[in-house]
Amino acid sequence: MSIELGKGTGPLAGVKVVEIAGIGPGPHACMILADLGADVIRVERPGGQFMAGGAHNVLNRGRPSVALDLKRPEAVETVLQLVEQADVVVEGMRPGVTERLGLGPDDCLARNPRIVYGRMTGWGQDGPWSQAAGHDMNYIAITGALYASGQDKARPHFPMNLLGDFGGGSTYLVIGILAALLEAKLSGKGQTVDAAIVDGTAHLNAMTAGFLAGGQFTEERAANLLDGGTPFYDVYETSDGKHMSVGALEPQFFATFVDLLGVADVVPGQFELDRYDEMRALFTERFASRTQAEWAEVFDGTDACVAPILPFTDAIEHPHLKARETFIEHAGVVQPQPAPRFSRTRATLSSPPSPEAGTDTREALEAWGIAGVDKLIEDGVAVQA
Repeated sequence: MSIELGKGTGPLAGVKVVEIAGIGPGPHACMILADLGADVIRVERPGGQFMAGGAHNVLNRGRPSVALDLKRPEAVETVLQLVEQADVVVEGMRPGVTERLGLGPDDCLARNPRIVYGRMTGWGQDGPWSQAAGHDMNYIAITGALYASGQDKARPHFPMNLLGDFGGGSTYLVIGILAALLEAKLSGKGQTVDAAIVDGTAHLNAMTAGFLAGGQFTEERAANLLDGGTPFYDVYETSDGKHMSVGALEPQFFATFVDLLGVADVVPGQFELDRYDEMRALFTERFASRTQAEWAEVFDGTDACVAPILPFTDAIEHPHLKARETFIEHAGVVQPQPAPRFSRTRATLSSPPSPEAGTDTREALEAWGIAGVDKLIEDGVAVQA
C-alpha cells in the first residue's frame, strides 16, 4: 500500500502514535486510535507476535507494520527518531522491559518532552505481582468481577476476554491517552499513563461497590437485581434450543413484557419476592413454547426490553445493526465499524491488517522521514517482509 500521513478522517487526524507492538489490549487500543484518525506506526519484532493472525487480525487494522530488531541499538535509535515526531507512544510489555531496551518513558520524554507514554499491563507498573505473567481471567479474578460473573451459583463463568483485556484494559488506556493529550496541549508537558487491567476492571465495577455499601447487593451469584436473581432480568430458552434476553426492570417495561408474553393475567406481582420461583417457571414454560425467531418477532421494537441472543454470524444480519451499519465488510473481512460516531469528523476504515510483520517497513519508515532505510534493511536492523 502507499502510505501517506495525515489522511485520517476522524477527530484524531494529525495525532501521531508509535506502537511498540504487544498482544491483546495494546493492539486494541491502537486500533481505536487509528479508527479515530490517528497516524499509528506499528513496530513489531521480526516474525511478528504470538497469535498474530495476519491479514485477518482486525485488531491490527488501520496502521502499517514495521519490523525492527530492538536488540540492535540502531533499531532503538530508529524508534526514538519516530518518537521525536510523535504525540503518543504505546507499549504493552512487562514493567522494566522498555527501560532495558532504552525505550522507556524517560528515554522517550528526553527526546520529546510532550510525548504521552501509554503503558498497558495486567497488574500495573508496581505492586508485588507486577512482574508476574497473567491473562484476562487472572486480572478480573482478583478484582471481584469474575466472582460475580454468570448465573451458576456453583462456579463463575468468564466472558471470553472482553471484560478484562478490552473493558478494563484497552478502553482505559485510550481514556488515559486522550486525557493526557489534552493536558499536554495546555501544559506543553507529556507524561506516563499506567493503564492496568486490574485498575480498569475495578473501576468498571464501581456500581457494585455502591450497592454493597448500601446493602443492596449480596456476594452470591444469581441473587441480585442484574445477575439473574430476578426472573425479569434473565435468559430463557426457546423451543429450538436458542435463547432470549429479558431485561424488563422498570414496572412499565415489565407490564409490556408480560402482556406480550401472554401471561399478564396469571403472573405474580413484579416485586413479590416469595413468588419468584413461580414467576420464573411461568416465563420458562412460555418461552419454551415458541422458537427464537417467533419470539423475536413478538417483541421486535417494543418497550418490553427483550432481544434474541445471537452468535456473531447472526448479529451481523440483525436489521437494526444492518440499518446502522454497525458491521461492515472491509478487505474481505466482516468487522465492526469504528465507534463511537461523530457528526463532523466521521471516522472511516483505512488500511486492512498487514499480512505479516514488516510488510510496510520501507514505506512506513520513509513516510515518517527516517533516513537510510535501505541500509537498516541491508544490515538486518529492519526487516522488509
